[in-house]
Amino acid sequence: MTIEIKAPTFPESVQDGTVATWHKQPGEAVSRDELIVDIETDKVVLEVVAPADGALTEIIKGEGDTVLSNEVIAKFEAGAGAAPAAAAAPAAEAAAPAAGDKIAMPSAKKMAAEKGVDLAGVEGTGKGGRVLKEDVMKAGTAPVAAAPVAAAAEVAVAPGERVEKRVPMTRMRKRIAERLLDASQSTAMLTTFNEVNMKPIMDLRKNYKDLFEKTHNGTRLGFMGFFVKAAVEALKRYTAVNASIDGNDIVYHGYQDIGVAVSSPKGLVVPILRNAENMGLADMENNIRDLGVRARDGKLSIEEMTGGTFTITNGGVFGSLLSTPILNPPQTAILGMHKIQERPMAVNGKVEILPMMYLALSYDHRLIDGKEAVGFLVAIKEMIEDPARILLEV
Repeated sequence: MTIEIKAPTFPESVQDGTVATWHKQPGEAVSRDELIVDIETDKVVLEVVAPADGALTEIIKGEGDTVLSNEVIAKFEAGAGAAPAAAAAPAAEAAAPAAGDKIAMPSAKKMAAEKGVDLAGVEGTGKGGRVLKEDVMKAGTAPVAAAPVAAAAEVAVAPGERVEKRVPMTRMRKRIAERLLDASQSTAMLTTFNEVNMKPIMDLRKNYKDLFEKTHNGTRLGFMGFFVKAAVEALKRYTAVNASIDGNDIVYHGYQDIGVAVSSPKGLVVPILRNAENMGLADMENNIRDLGVRARDGKLSIEEMTGGTFTITNGGVFGSLLSTPILNPPQTAILGMHKIQERPMAVNGKVEILPMMYLALSYDHRLIDGKEAVGFLVAIKEMIEDPARILLEV
């Protein structure tokens, strides 16, 4: 039976997509629900899986082609090539003794080979313990084996030769570039800075992290939850920082949807914590961790990255000591966290070594005055340095 393989249904905010990678070729056996093609949009990479056991018979849209929502991209023959694939499975497993008794999906094996990941050390989450592509991606966050580096070193380059490599920019990277350029050209962006003593939060975390994890079913107590909590309280006091500009109108939001910027292999994405004002600290930490993992695995939906009234970005995880974050329009402000660095500070006339963090608030001066921006940042500083203020809402 011939089945038409169609592009996914795109949301209204996405006009079209680009065929990124065909993981299967015509005549190659495919198992039901096995990944066959990635389609990249401006915001996410969508995966198309096989509707049944069988094989592709024709690829209509090649890599790099533009596709519309629900457009036919290939033809699939159910049942074709299924028997040879089943027969080849034992041989494939026998040829890979390093993976033990584990069964890995072909897409997982391919990615493992590309990333230099040993399948024997990867925990499978698929049916029957099968190792999926997502499992390899998670394992790939560890340091990559030296095989790709060695292969690169084997390329013969003559002394003095100037080598260049030109690759097309991905749709997501192009969209990120467009939004960043638009933000810098269409907003009156200004940045104000402050510094915060992280010792009170670090002491609080040290004293309660074990009890917190035990009470909340394994949820780890991090720093981001405190900053989201502090931002929510500060946004309630400074409503302009939580607002957006729509033409000649100012839109004030009666809720706090906090975007948390996450670095993914495809570029920077900003998943949204919706109605953060209704979340407890454990809920925030759970959601932040879940969104971060799925962002790195390319599993976020477009809806999860749409909207938001305020954004927090943490360059400190990469070692950044100070930066000026760029606005995420139509939002009018973004908070930048940075590396915690011990510095000598004057405290009550004495010098103490304290763990300090620089905070940066970039804001649209068309809507937010300097007084409001500084007051907002000071409010966050005070709540982080005295966490009881978050509980008491003072």
